[in-house]
Amino acid sequence: MAYLALTAAILAPLTAFAQEAADSVAPEAATTGAMIALSPAARAAQAARDAGVPVAASTWMIAAANPLAVEAGAAILADGGSAADAMIAAQAVLGLVEPQSSGLGGGAFLVWYDAETQDLTTLDGRETAPRDATPRLFQDANGEPLGFFDAVVGGLSVGAPGTPALMEDAHRRWGRVNWSSLFTAAINHAETGFTVSPRLAHSVAADAERLGRFPATAAYFLPDGTPIAQGETLLNPAYAETLRAMAAQGAAALYAGPIAEGIVATVRHADGNPGLLSLRDLADYRVIERAPVCVTYSAHEVCGMGPPSSGAMTVGQILAMVSGYDLAGLGPDSPEAWRIIGDASRLAFADRGRYIADSDFVPVPISGLMDPAYLADRAALLSGDDTLPEVAPGEPVWEHAFLQADDMAIELPSTSHISIVDGYGNALSMTTTIENGFGSRLMTPGGYLLNNEMTDFSFRTHSGGYPIANRVEPGKRPRSSMAPTIVLRDGAPVLVIGSPGGSQIIGYVAQAIIAHLTWGMDVQQAVSMPHLVNRFGTYDIEEGTSAEALAEGLTAMGFEVNARDLNSGLHAIAIGDALTGGADPRREGIALGD
Repeated sequence: MAYLALTAAILAPLTAFAQEAADSVAPEAATTGAMIALSPAARAAQAARDAGVPVAASTWMIAAANPLAVEAGAAILADGGSAADAMIAAQAVLGLVEPQSSGLGGGAFLVWYDAETQDLTTLDGRETAPRDATPRLFQDANGEPLGFFDAVVGGLSVGAPGTPALMEDAHRRWGRVNWSSLFTAAINHAETGFTVSPRLAHSVAADAERLGRFPATAAYFLPDGTPIAQGETLLNPAYAETLRAMAAQGAAALYAGPIAEGIVATVRHADGNPGLLSLRDLADYRVIERAPVCVTYSAHEVCGMGPPSSGAMTVGQILAMVSGYDLAGLGPDSPEAWRIIGDASRLAFADRGRYIADSDFVPVPISGLMDPAYLADRAALLSGDDTLPEVAPGEPVWEHAFLQADDMAIELPSTSHISIVDGYGNALSMTTTIENGFGSRLMTPGGYLLNNEMTDFSFRTHSGGYPIANRVEPGKRPRSSMAPTIVLRDGAPVLVIGSPGGSQIIGYVAQAIIAHLTWGMDVQQAVSMPHLVNRFGTYDIEEGTSAEALAEGLTAMGFEVNARDLNSGLHAIAIGDALTGGADPRREGIALGD
């Protein structure tokens, strides 16, 4: 296949590097599933990522969170498929080999650049609340919020999945190859088995108690009561049958009929925590095309998904607020640069917490929050020398008189991101999720896990007598931090990027864009650099990295600093004279191209 050629200038030395690294790393410390039989190009891409070198190509490229998924998408691109086709093939494999992060039981947001029309389209495949849900869904008999995992584990947290419908909608709009052929790789891996990667094995072991609550889930992840281990071969024939049905019948196979009945039965009969999802909820599910949200930064347009995603608006606000400060002159090693970025993030998160929710249910002042004059006023708050002692939501201009309280939703990370540029010049950025790791922990008869997206809603309905915008309502889509992004220059894409990470996604994506556009880092450097994230006041810095050297300076400015694991999963493609791809070394993904 053409994609095996991967930039010949780096293939041979990097393949040797990969073998040397595999020989020298203990199995339990490996990060890429070295026992998986991968192509030479994929192994070279792993080595490039670990060496901090971007992968180069001239025609097409895909970057995603698992090598098997990337190879499935790459094969489609090599055969003339579009970015939408490749996404479907990659997502089908991700749901098998990385089930803790995304799959057919979850939802996604997709940003598409069409090379022929030069149009930007954003599709909302977010899950929806059951029609029988009430604003007090996650409250006890006394009106107090449930504990997070008391709400998550079981059927109560499950919303109507959107990923299958989004896959089909994308293919209907932009697909170039036969729909049914896009599932071949995933079906083969499910039937013949795939090697359990280090990340999957670690995730299962860390969550064994919750995974063990439900018999079907335990039987798959904890056979004989023991967590599946790195290097084992895992089969999923039920998933293969689900994909066969989807290949033959389209996404409708999952929204009506036996598969849908299995989903509803799994949710409604979940022992100890049954849910409300119904066949009607599945039958009524629709993908929604929404207007993109864009902001100007460094002579570029940074564009992404609007509400119910908070990603594009919050990333955009951060970038707009810092754009008037000399981050380029300060550089990435300057505490002052991170003071500006950190406090801009705090201001943006304050607006996010009060105003952003599903705009089909509550008014969201999108134009007011993104207005340059409003953002300039917010940016002026950053002009001091020390951290802001406190932040509050701003007062953007909008057309509705509506008092709202600040949100209190908990959003824990487990998501995945796919970036693709195809041979026709189209670009796709899609972030896909089942929310928390392993979602609701409910395994359907179809061999895949169901989401817990309903816990992205606020558990409280009001605060201080005012309603919370992101409260639960029937049919509503919970607010998300997913931030699939396409950056344009003069109307053409120059960067395709996104990340998992819960509400930290926003900081990860904003930082990588600043690193690439302002600090001149290539895409691999930008996704690999140590993280510093400030959402609510405490400055989280990535432990065990050079970011810890900034702690003293940030503390002197008045920040509370916390060194912790910041496990992003950035996947990025830069578009210039050539395509260059970067995959986050914190996860198992790679970039491949030709």
